[in-house]
Amino acid sequence: MNRLARTLFTLAIVSTMAGCKVGPNYKRPVVDTPASYRGALAPDIATSATTPPLGTQKWNTVFTDPVLQGLIAEALKNNYDVKIAADRVLEEQAQLGVTKAGQYPTVSVGGTYDAIGLPSGLLNGLENNSNSSSTSSQTHYYAGGLTASVAWNLDFWGYYRRQTEAARAYLRATEWAQQTTYSTLIESVATSYYQLRTLDAELAITKDTLAARKQSLELTQKLELGGSDSLADVRQAEELYYAAQAQIPDLERQIEQQENNLGLLLGRAPGPIARGDSITDAPHPAEVPVGLPSDLLERRPDVRRAEELLVQANANIGVARAQYFPQLSLSGTGGVSSNQLKGLAEASNAYYYAIGSLSQPVFDAGKIRNNYHLAQANHKELLDTYQQTIAGALRDVSNALVAYNKTREYREQQEKQTAASADAVRLARLRYNGGYTSYLEVLTTDANLYGSQLTLESAQQQEALSLVQLYNALGGGW
Repeated sequence: MNRLARTLFTLAIVSTMAGCKVGPNYKRPVVDTPASYRGALAPDIATSATTPPLGTQKWNTVFTDPVLQGLIAEALKNNYDVKIAADRVLEEQAQLGVTKAGQYPTVSVGGTYDAIGLPSGLLNGLENNSNSSSTSSQTHYYAGGLTASVAWNLDFWGYYRRQTEAARAYLRATEWAQQTTYSTLIESVATSYYQLRTLDAELAITKDTLAARKQSLELTQKLELGGSDSLADVRQAEELYYAAQAQIPDLERQIEQQENNLGLLLGRAPGPIARGDSITDAPHPAEVPVGLPSDLLERRPDVRRAEELLVQANANIGVARAQYFPQLSLSGTGGVSSNQLKGLAEASNAYYYAIGSLSQPVFDAGKIRNNYHLAQANHKELLDTYQQTIAGALRDVSNALVAYNKTREYREQQEKQTAASADAVRLARLRYNGGYTSYLEVLTTDANLYGSQLTLESAQQQEALSLVQLYNALGGGW
């Protein structure tokens, strides 16, 4: 038994010292990233020497609305996608352990106990070469022992180590996918919340417009009864009033559906959602430090995931390459056996045997070769995917920077238009009340104001969402 153990141990040490890992070792591909983002030097978009890049800031410092902060925290705790992503990480951790176990020997122990009872006549007959039996008594035999067995596929060419390397890379890729889930969820909650607040604002504008149009309708009805106005003006006033009234149930429908959508992100049953700051209070700082484009290679979860999948594919080339070479395996079994319990401690009752085997593929109809080519092709595909992911990340940041700048300009101009429309309505009503114009002018200016107010709310929403998108594009949220 000791000789078997020494032999296996010696072979294992020799295999460990002399063994190698065939296949290429991973090196990060050279990526040509620009010196700065397109749009980073646009007006109102400046870098700061003291403020950390936006992508590295915690989400609760970017989104300052306490209600929104609470919703994001609740979503990160209860969202089903977050829970599923965490489950997948646990699965891959276990799978890594399963794969890594292939590098090590398997050891099993056991025990046996046999009891045999034979007729004494049968034994006498066997001894006398006769089938006759002279007694009906039995003879009993008892035996037992302990056994231990060891089996080990020596990883001389790195077959199992490369498999472990691939499994570890896929675990890291799954962890980065989990971070992507966090970032996407934060973006989705903030987006849904700002859309909900925009709908709230549109509903409030519509109700205010409805109240103003009701007063105009009542005035035209009084003037028409007094003969100072025409029935056509009354009908035009009614048209404005009912148009605004029709918008209210539709907006209420959209609000409830948006609350239900946001509730799903929070892991809740459908129900009302708390409100905090208005959409006009959403943060839009004048300076947005974005950092360097090369930071995306370290910061963006989807880029990191794409790289880990590339690492896995690189390791799988080594796995496929190792199958070209001979496979060495060792196995051994030993133990003690005796018909008496005290005999189990005697060296004379010990036994063992050891087996070493070496196998070399000779003909497999091209299976190993094609498997190797498959691994190389998969590596090439994932290399292109990695580079594509980086290019997409750079595009996302540039688009978000342009959107952040241009939506602000658009909102500022829309504010001026809305103010002008409000003043035009005021003047038109004064002219109408003084009898200097028809109600058609009031109708036109009022409709323009209502549309301008809704457009302004949409512009404010786009400005708020552009910062959310920029934060996510820079890899923020985890």
